[in-house]
Amino acid sequence: MKQYVLVADDSPTIRKFVTFTLKMAGFEVISASDGMEAAEKLSQYKFDLVITDLNMPNMDGFELIKVIRENPEYDETPIIILSSLSNSEDIERGINAGANSYLVKPFDPKRLQYEVAKYLN
Repeated sequence: MKQYVLVADDSPTIRKFVTFTLKMAGFEVISASDGMEAAEKLSQYKFDLVITDLNMPNMDGFELIKVIRENPEYDETPIIILSSLSNSEDIERGINAGANSYLVKPFDPKRLQYEVAKYLN
């Protein structure tokens, strides 16, 4: 059975790279260009995992994580933050917001596949 991953990032390059990386590992990937679009897609599909950037227009990653965690259907869904914010305060804030993992850009595709496989499969 296919597992669905939602990728929210305002960079088309990052979205393509993450999508390619995860499709190579056998996952179905739906992408969104910001948190608002990602929040809308939560009701259109049933996602097994969410990957989000933090700095996005309209709705940032912190707000998106809050929306996901407040939704009973997604309150246990693994969330991986993929961000260029690399200081310990940002990482701590992301984990405290409800993320399960925090990866810093630029990232190693194998590391991303490993993090996703930790929660899925």
